[in-house]
Amino acid sequence: MTKQEKAEKQEKPVAEMPETETPKEETPFEPELEADEVIEDAAKPDLAAQLAELQKKYDDLEDSFLRSQAEIKNIQTRHQKEQASLLKYDGQSLAKDVLPVLDNLERALATEATDDSAESLKKGVQMTYDHMKHALEDHGVKEIEAQGQAFDPTIHQAVQTVAVDGDQKADTVVQVFQKGYYLKDRVLRPAMVVVAQ
Repeated sequence: MTKQEKAEKQEKPVAEMPETETPKEETPFEPELEADEVIEDAAKPDLAAQLAELQKKYDDLEDSFLRSQAEIKNIQTRHQKEQASLLKYDGQSLAKDVLPVLDNLERALATEATDDSAESLKKGVQMTYDHMKHALEDHGVKEIEAQGQAFDPTIHQAVQTVAVDGDQKADTVVQVFQKGYYLKDRVLRPAMVVVAQ
């Protein structure tokens, strides 16, 4: 080979040969952290603390809300019971004030009528008494049975005691001084009685 051929050969581009890659050492993948990600990692403990604090506040508010709802329900129930009681015993003070009038009408009826005018007056008093007693019964006022009954301190008021006589039993009512009355299931006025001892 001549010099010229050598020169031409050198000038000719040589077909590129594929380079053989040298094996690289395998390293575990470690993504590069940007500045924001580094800050987030540092802030994670703060976020966890904030989350725990917010959860505690939420739990406290929920507990407070549930307690408030229960209290409101209790107040409503209590109010309904009070309203029902007020309606049930409506007119109690009026009935108490009317009872002495009823007593006086009974006393008037207990007197003897000696002539026709007294008899007609007594009839008028009887009619007034009957109407008043009927009106009171329509509104739940009824008489307490006392005569001959066993003494009960919840519905009877003993004003006097007498010795047991004959076939009387001890602790029984032998005489009624003043009638007692119920208003529905409540004692409006206890009966004033004499009890055998």
